[in-house]
Amino acid sequence: MLKSFHKSGIYEAGCDEAGRGCLAGPVFAAAVVLPWNFRHELLNDSKQISARVRDSLRKVIEKESLAWSVAWLDNERIDELNILRASIFAMHKALDQLKIRPAHILVDGNRFYPYHEIPHLCVVKGDATYASIAAASVLAKTWRDEYMVSLHKEFSYYGWDRNKGYPTEEHRTAIHKFGISPYHRKSFSLFRKQLELNF
Repeated sequence: MLKSFHKSGIYEAGCDEAGRGCLAGPVFAAAVVLPWNFRHELLNDSKQISARVRDSLRKVIEKESLAWSVAWLDNERIDELNILRASIFAMHKALDQLKIRPAHILVDGNRFYPYHEIPHLCVVKGDATYASIAAASVLAKTWRDEYMVSLHKEFSYYGWDRNKGYPTEEHRTAIHKFGISPYHRKSFSLFRKQLELNF
């Protein structure tokens, strides 16, 4: 069972992102403030649960959270900032949108920029440790997947309804065949020749 909180008796927000390793599309981030007694036996790191379970959890999280928010930065901003900075700024944007101002922030991973004067704790594999981070991972993942499926209708040959922009064989083959779309991250290694040169 995931830990309910790191600091008790205060509003604590969990933050996570989705889409950091993709070749195309935005990076999404979510911030979630859960009730102190929140429990759900299926809640876990969004990568460890099925799409069906994620979708059902999304409804529960959005209904039962004290506050939640989802934000994103597009591929052009990712190219301008780099993916790490874009991921953190997306989390800041999600925190900006919360209707409750947290007194403490839990962040998945090992890097974060201070958000105002609010203390934060970075937790490696935090989405498998704290419920609020796991909840944020579910929202970021489901919202981003939904967005990539909508982009698939515009550029169906990349298979974004299946790969969600990640560097699968199908996706890379389509890039070689059709070139890149306006949604691809030009700062990323999109072609195999680039990958070979990077080693």
